[in-house]
Amino acid sequence: MAEVFEAAMVICFGISWPVSILKSFRSGTNKGKSIVFIIFILLGYACGILSKIFYGKMTYVFIFYVLNFLMVTIDFALYFRNARLDKLREFSELSK
Repeated sequence: MAEVFEAAMVICFGISWPVSILKSFRSGTNKGKSIVFIIFILLGYACGILSKIFYGKMTYVFIFYVLNFLMVTIDFALYFRNARLDKLREFSELSK
């Protein structure tokens, strides 16, 4: 039963990442984003994945940890893309 609740928790968290990725991609800016937050989320999912591996509890929940980790990694990459776009925008505004 604990596994079902763990899966529900990871799925609920995972639902928010596609929305965040889409918003990051469309907006092209880092306004309102925190790289520290993203890093801590990545570390949390990495710890969850390692826990499953070391504890030997490789259940279907493991897949959701990996999927969430991958989605946060995409959001992490978009952070750096958007930082570059923010700098380009700032530079073009200064040169006007």
